[in-house]
Amino acid sequence: MIKPVKILLSVLGGLGILIAAIILIALVFVFLWPSFGGSASRQDKIDYAGRAPNFYDGVFHNDNGFSPMSLQKDPAPDPKKISDNTPRPDFEFPVKTPDFIQNGQRAPVDEFNSTWMGHSTIFMQMHGMNILFDPVFSEVISPVSFVGSRRFSHPSITVEQLPEVDILILTHDHYDHLDYNSIKKLDSKVKRYVVPLGVENHLEKWGVQSSKITNMAWWEETQIDGLTIACTPAQHFSGRKLIDNMHTLWASYVLKDEFHQIFESGDSGYNSHFEKIHEKYGDMDFVLIECGQYDVQWPLVHMFPEQSVSAAKTLGAKIVQPIHWGAVILSRHGWDDPVERFLKESSALGLVAVTPYIGQTVHLDDAGRYAERWWR
Repeated sequence: MIKPVKILLSVLGGLGILIAAIILIALVFVFLWPSFGGSASRQDKIDYAGRAPNFYDGVFHNDNGFSPMSLQKDPAPDPKKISDNTPRPDFEFPVKTPDFIQNGQRAPVDEFNSTWMGHSTIFMQMHGMNILFDPVFSEVISPVSFVGSRRFSHPSITVEQLPEVDILILTHDHYDHLDYNSIKKLDSKVKRYVVPLGVENHLEKWGVQSSKITNMAWWEETQIDGLTIACTPAQHFSGRKLIDNMHTLWASYVLKDEFHQIFESGDSGYNSHFEKIHEKYGDMDFVLIECGQYDVQWPLVHMFPEQSVSAAKTLGAKIVQPIHWGAVILSRHGWDDPVERFLKESSALGLVAVTPYIGQTVHLDDAGRYAERWWR
């Protein structure tokens, strides 16, 4: 009996060594693979705690105390499913060439234009500046190119074709909003970054000069050449690797000048923060609101389309556009369910909704041009 015991112990010892080696390799990969990004220093955390009341115990929190770990405990809203389509369409989305490529010009200071590149990538022209939100131009949404959600639609231009970017704004650090490869290709074009607290560490890890980065807590404002950018709350979470959940902040933004006031939601569940934003800033000329990737299993971190419309209504939106759909599969709803449900609800509430093609430039003073339901 002694020999079988020795064999068993030897096998178990070998398995233990193998498991330890796998864990070690995984840890090395997490800490050294560049797309995972950087981490806050002790001094950074002291700074965050002094500026953000929702930063404590070393992490950021939602205002209502909600944590992604408690998702399964929360009641799920009625999904009100409309589409029977699968999450991925069986055709390539038609696209348009943006106006800024065709005319090669900056917009006048009193003009506002917006070009949707799919999902949450937005190129804005406001106050005479080029402003880029959440640029993701990679084919796969993942820290590595060989595993992850692959796009089913594509921007009509490449990173190389983008003009100079005066301000690049990030809403949070998830891979479908902060893409390592896109940032590396874009950085030489970017004059200034505006990010929620903590996200600057990812950018600096990737070689972005710290002098180009402005990090912000909720309700902080920064002025850039006459444009006010306000970092406002969202209900979501953050993290790029399993050990860094909630280590960076997530946010929405208000952009305003003497001509326009714009809201970009980032990713967010539905809550009272929309009312608070409206109380502080008033009605919005244009609202870009997340609408997609919702699920009854995570009802608090993404809005169902009816909630997205309600949020836009609360914000006093004169014109609204649904975003965060039409590019990748991150949930189980039909690919057209977000936009169809959004349009049904916005029509019922009397909101003006625009649904431009990917790559089509929306001119705010002529919103009626963008009502074509091109995906049908």
